[in-house]
Amino acid sequence: MRKVLCVLLVVMAVLSFAAVSSAEYKGTLTFEVSLRDADKAEKAELWLPYPLSDANQTVTDVDIKADGARIGVERDPKGGAVYLHAVWTKPEGTPKLTASFRVDSHYTKNAALKETKDAFPPEVMKYLEATPSLPIDKGFCAEASMEFINKPTILEKAQGIYRWVLEHTFRDESVVEGCGLGLPIRTISEKNGGGKCADISSVFVALARASGIPTRDVYGLRIDPAKSGEITGNYHCWTEFYLPGTGWVMADPADVRKKMLGEKIEKVDDAAKWTEFFWAGDDLLRIAVNRDTRETVLSEATAKTPLTYFMYPYAEIDGKPVDWFSPKTFEFKVFMNLD
Repeated sequence: MRKVLCVLLVVMAVLSFAAVSSAEYKGTLTFEVSLRDADKAEKAELWLPYPLSDANQTVTDVDIKADGARIGVERDPKGGAVYLHAVWTKPEGTPKLTASFRVDSHYTKNAALKETKDAFPPEVMKYLEATPSLPIDKGFCAEASMEFINKPTILEKAQGIYRWVLEHTFRDESVVEGCGLGLPIRTISEKNGGGKCADISSVFVALARASGIPTRDVYGLRIDPAKSGEITGNYHCWTEFYLPGTGWVMADPADVRKKMLGEKIEKVDDAAKWTEFFWAGDDLLRIAVNRDTRETVLSEATAKTPLTYFMYPYAEIDGKPVDWFSPKTFEFKVFMNLD
């Protein structure tokens, strides 16, 4: 009887661990957007990132409400961004849009990374390329990548880059541009490594590409702890690199640095709990709204000055961009209603 009880306890412990390490979160994600200065304009336009189903999330039951607007789902053919596009012609009053998505999010920890000698598949090769906002052959990339490019395995390269980013960046709460600008050269060279999640993640992506690893930014929402209610402040950027034999592997150096700041941890060696937690996935509630949307072109204005990345709602009134960091003219809120 005691032996059976011990076996049952072991099984229960394994099941309990499995439940923790493969957490699933289900609920409704809702975006509410208002363009207060668009009353009496000739035209008002709104572009909203459109979350899609992938290996880590299932999106269903889309519901869009925007009185008086022409609405469609579109894709930037170059950058790949998928978005909802709403157009109001001569709007009366304040144009408003509400978009809700049913989301089953199941990000998990991948503790058993497997690397093979297989070549990178053709579809991931674009994630080795430089872009205007992500140069990989100049600045710190040209120098630091020499530390990793000749390491024997992709996994060793990626682990070394992860460590390098943690040692050369820090969370800078004085950044006022949301998640940051996502310009790696600026972050390292001008800000001495300081920034928020878009800044720190972009450093990892740039250095990984310079070292020969297909890597991409992920833009979305990370809710820690998982909760229902308003989550507008939970926009977040993280990264994924491609490992033959495993596929896309998540790494989130920006969240490590955020935890280090919150817990007043000065040395990376003293943050082992968090460097491990945010490596190769985790069990937090995450929802991706776009991936690798650098230099996104949505309109004539953005054709002249492409968006460095496309995560927040973007709007124009009579062809002029609206400052998405100004709630007085461009108000948007995000809500999560968990089951």
